[in-house]
Amino acid sequence: MKPTKFLPMMALMALLSFSCSTENFPDETIDAVTLANAPAAKAIEIEILELINNHRITLGLNPLNNLNVIKSVAYTHTDYMVTINQVNHDNFYQRKNSLMQNAAATKVSENVAYAFSSAESVVNAWINSDGHRATIEGDYTDFDISAEKNDEGKWFFTNIFIKR
Repeated sequence: MKPTKFLPMMALMALLSFSCSTENFPDETIDAVTLANAPAAKAIEIEILELINNHRITLGLNPLNNLNVIKSVAYTHTDYMVTINQVNHDNFYQRKNSLMQNAAATKVSENVAYAFSSAESVVNAWINSDGHRATIEGDYTDFDISAEKNDEGKWFFTNIFIKR
Protein backbone atom coordinates (compact mmCIF):
# COMPACT_ATOMS: atom_id res chain seq x y z
CA MET A 1 0.00 0.00 0.00
CA LYS A 2 1.07 3.54 -0.66
CA PRO A 3 2.01 5.66 2.38
CA THR A 4 -0.66 8.24 1.41
CA LYS A 5 -3.38 5.66 2.06
CA PHE A 6 -2.11 5.19 5.61
CA LEU A 7 -1.98 8.93 6.38
CA PRO A 8 -5.71 9.43 7.19
CA MET A 9 -5.73 6.31 9.37
CA MET A 10 -2.57 7.40 11.18
CA ALA A 11 -4.05 10.87 11.76
CA LEU A 12 -7.22 9.35 13.20
CA MET A 13 -5.24 7.05 15.48
CA ALA A 14 -3.10 9.96 16.66
CA LEU A 15 -6.20 12.01 17.37
CA LEU A 16 -7.80 9.23 19.36
CA SER A 17 -4.66 8.55 21.37
CA PHE A 18 -4.56 12.11 22.78
CA SER A 19 -7.12 13.40 25.21
CA CYS A 20 -7.59 16.02 27.88
CA SER A 21 -7.34 13.38 30.59
CA THR A 22 -3.95 12.68 32.14
CA GLU A 23 -4.76 9.06 32.97
CA ASN A 24 -2.56 7.69 30.20
CA PHE A 25 0.38 9.99 30.88
CA PRO A 26 3.28 8.97 33.08
CA ASP A 27 2.97 10.19 36.65
CA GLU A 28 5.41 12.66 38.03
CA THR A 29 7.22 11.20 40.97
CA ILE A 30 8.55 13.29 43.81
CA ASP A 31 10.51 11.27 46.31
CA ALA A 32 13.45 11.74 48.66
CA VAL A 33 15.96 10.87 45.93
CA THR A 34 14.42 13.45 43.58
CA LEU A 35 14.38 16.12 46.29
CA ALA A 36 18.04 15.52 47.07
CA ASN A 37 19.19 15.74 43.45
CA ALA A 38 18.29 19.13 42.04
CA PRO A 39 19.98 19.63 38.67
CA ALA A 40 22.59 22.38 38.47
CA ALA A 41 21.18 25.78 37.57
CA LYS A 42 21.34 26.76 33.91
CA ALA A 43 22.20 30.31 32.80
CA ILE A 44 18.64 30.87 31.53
CA GLU A 45 17.22 29.79 34.91
CA ILE A 46 19.50 32.14 36.85
CA GLU A 47 18.58 35.00 34.53
CA ILE A 48 14.84 34.33 34.96
CA LEU A 49 15.17 34.36 38.75
CA GLU A 50 17.15 37.61 38.61
CA LEU A 51 14.61 39.26 36.27
CA ILE A 52 11.72 38.26 38.52
CA ASN A 53 13.48 39.53 41.65
CA ASN A 54 14.40 42.79 39.88
CA HIS A 55 10.74 43.23 38.91
CA ARG A 56 9.65 42.61 42.51
CA ILE A 57 12.25 45.05 43.88
CA THR A 58 11.10 47.84 41.52
CA LEU A 59 7.61 47.42 43.02
CA GLY A 60 8.93 47.58 46.59
CA LEU A 61 8.38 43.85 47.16
CA ASN A 62 10.84 41.55 48.91
CA PRO A 63 13.23 39.59 46.68
CA LEU A 64 12.66 35.84 46.84
CA ASN A 65 15.20 33.25 47.96
CA ASN A 66 16.21 30.30 45.79
CA LEU A 67 15.48 26.95 47.36
CA ASN A 68 16.86 23.67 45.97
CA VAL A 69 13.86 21.62 47.09
CA ILE A 70 11.67 23.89 44.94
CA LYS A 71 14.02 23.43 41.99
CA SER A 72 13.80 19.65 42.41
CA VAL A 73 10.02 19.71 42.43
CA ALA A 74 9.91 22.14 39.49
CA TYR A 75 12.29 19.86 37.58
CA THR A 76 9.98 16.85 37.99
CA HIS A 77 7.18 18.82 36.35
CA THR A 78 9.30 20.30 33.57
CA ASP A 79 10.66 16.84 32.75
CA TYR A 80 7.07 15.53 32.70
CA MET A 81 5.95 18.30 30.31
CA VAL A 82 8.91 17.59 28.01
CA THR A 83 8.07 13.87 28.08
CA ILE A 84 4.46 14.43 26.99
CA ASN A 85 5.38 17.51 24.89
CA GLN A 86 2.61 19.61 26.42
CA VAL A 87 2.64 22.61 28.75
CA ASN A 88 0.25 22.10 31.69
CA HIS A 89 -0.34 22.21 35.44
CA ASP A 90 -1.01 18.46 35.75
CA ASN A 91 -0.37 17.02 39.21
CA PHE A 92 -0.05 20.49 40.80
CA TYR A 93 -1.47 19.30 44.11
CA GLN A 94 1.21 16.61 44.32
CA ARG A 95 3.89 19.31 43.94
CA LYS A 96 2.10 21.54 46.44
CA ASN A 97 1.84 18.76 49.04
CA SER A 98 5.49 17.82 48.54
CA LEU A 99 6.57 21.41 49.18
CA MET A 100 4.30 21.70 52.20
CA GLN A 101 5.91 18.56 53.66
CA ASN A 102 9.52 19.14 52.59
CA ALA A 103 9.90 22.93 52.56
CA ALA A 104 7.37 23.98 55.23
CA ALA A 105 5.39 25.84 52.56
CA THR A 106 2.08 27.35 53.63
CA LYS A 107 1.26 28.69 50.17
CA VAL A 108 2.34 27.39 46.74
CA SER A 109 1.81 28.67 43.20
CA GLU A 110 3.43 28.10 39.83
CA ASN A 111 3.86 29.59 36.39
CA VAL A 112 4.58 27.38 33.40
CA ALA A 113 5.52 28.27 29.84
CA TYR A 114 6.69 26.75 26.58
CA ALA A 115 8.75 27.71 23.55
CA PHE A 116 10.13 31.06 24.69
CA SER A 117 13.73 31.38 23.57
CA SER A 118 15.13 33.68 26.25
CA ALA A 119 14.75 34.52 29.92
CA GLU A 120 13.57 38.02 29.07
CA SER A 121 10.87 36.81 26.68
CA VAL A 122 9.34 34.33 29.13
CA VAL A 123 9.44 36.77 32.06
CA ASN A 124 7.89 39.52 29.91
CA ALA A 125 5.12 37.15 28.83
CA TRP A 126 4.38 36.26 32.46
CA ILE A 127 4.41 39.91 33.53
CA ASN A 128 2.05 40.84 30.68
CA SER A 129 -0.45 38.17 31.82
CA ASP A 130 -2.62 39.19 34.78
CA GLY A 131 -2.67 35.75 36.38
CA HIS A 132 1.03 35.05 35.95
CA ARG A 133 1.96 38.57 37.09
CA ALA A 134 -0.16 38.09 40.24
CA THR A 135 1.92 35.02 41.05
CA ILE A 136 5.22 36.85 40.43
CA GLU A 137 4.09 39.78 42.58
CA GLY A 138 2.43 37.60 45.24
CA ASP A 139 3.15 37.19 48.93
CA TYR A 140 5.93 34.60 48.73
CA THR A 141 9.30 34.03 50.39
CA ASP A 142 11.06 31.54 48.12
CA PHE A 143 11.06 30.35 44.52
CA ASP A 144 13.00 28.43 41.93
CA ILE A 145 12.68 27.35 38.33
CA SER A 146 13.40 24.51 35.98
CA ALA A 147 13.95 25.02 32.26
CA GLU A 148 14.47 22.05 29.96
CA LYS A 149 14.55 21.67 26.18
CA ASN A 150 12.58 19.08 24.25
CA ASP A 151 13.98 17.12 21.27
CA GLU A 152 13.11 20.04 18.97
CA GLY A 153 15.15 22.46 21.09
CA LYS A 154 12.12 24.30 22.51
CA TRP A 155 12.19 25.31 26.16
CA PHE A 156 9.65 24.23 28.78
CA PHE A 157 9.55 26.19 32.06
CA THR A 158 8.16 25.53 35.54
CA ASN A 159 8.55 28.41 38.03
CA ILE A 160 7.29 27.59 41.54
CA PHE A 161 6.73 30.12 44.33
CA ILE A 162 6.19 29.31 48.02
CA LYS A 163 5.55 31.14 51.25
CA ARG A 164 7.06 29.75 54.46
